[in-house]
Amino acid sequence: MRAAFARRWSDLLVLAERRLPALTRLKRPETLPAILNRHRIYVLPTRFGLVFSLMLLVMMIGALNYNNNPAVLLTCLLGAAAYQSVFQAFAAINGLELHALKAQPCSAGDTLQLSIIFHSGASARRGLRLRREKALAGDAEIVFDTGANETKAIKAELPTLRRGWQPVGRIRVFSEYPFGLFQVWSWLNPDFQALVYPRAEAHAPPLPQAGGEAQTRIQHSAGDDLATLRDYRPSDPRRHIAWKASARHNTLLVKEFEQQRGHETVLDWYALDGLDYEARIARIAAWVGRAEAAQTPYLIVLPHTRIGPALGAEHRHVCLRELALMPEVAT
Repeated sequence: MRAAFARRWSDLLVLAERRLPALTRLKRPETLPAILNRHRIYVLPTRFGLVFSLMLLVMMIGALNYNNNPAVLLTCLLGAAAYQSVFQAFAAINGLELHALKAQPCSAGDTLQLSIIFHSGASARRGLRLRREKALAGDAEIVFDTGANETKAIKAELPTLRRGWQPVGRIRVFSEYPFGLFQVWSWLNPDFQALVYPRAEAHAPPLPQAGGEAQTRIQHSAGDDLATLRDYRPSDPRRHIAWKASARHNTLLVKEFEQQRGHETVLDWYALDGLDYEARIARIAAWVGRAEAAQTPYLIVLPHTRIGPALGAEHRHVCLRELALMPEVAT
């Protein structure tokens, strides 16, 4: 029964997609740039607009009842001026282009600083507003104007809860310009995800000391003296593959070289046996920040890769990105 219902529901969605594309297309992420046009702009009166329309109706009924021509003329003039605002609000949105989105990575639990870049086109635009579809409490509408042929970056804040890729979600662009009688709106669903680093452990212990047990296990790297052969891992460079030995053993083997270290810190996943999966990620993330602050070169060892040793903003980003994109559960 459940499978039959699922198939029926899927068929209905396909039918809706074919017959009523305007109702379903904006649920899918769209590539940028995205331009708003008349096929995706909607109009409804506001509460104030409904009350104002009711007032005009009462005025017209009274004017006609008393054959008061000046009152009829006044009502028509007010109605014409009011409903002209529909076209003003429509012109404020029609042709607006979402050019790009940019965001700097942040840690889970922090606020993501998002830059939404619009291009106005040939005309100036007034009274534009933005709001996320699933806005949380405290999220404020963003009001902005643009000049003609202007590219404008709108700053927005996005709360983060989990590490990994975080989609921005749908964005509602709307305007009630100039009188607030009608709301003209459209949806933007950009195909964009921001990277969220893992939350660092708040009270992490000091960095592992160079030369400890973890360092002893990671003595083999890209030095000059050949130490041994081992099985190939996807992160190994191709130049280290021992082709002749691999042919003899019918499996890929890699030359592992030995060099003397002792000045860099090894942040080893396997040395944190007492912690659970997410706690290990938080611990290593905290150690990455401490190593950068202490200007100590560091190497991180994860279940599927090794990164480093190195130091600097780029190395920090690569390490935290790898931690952020680790699977949700251990594999």
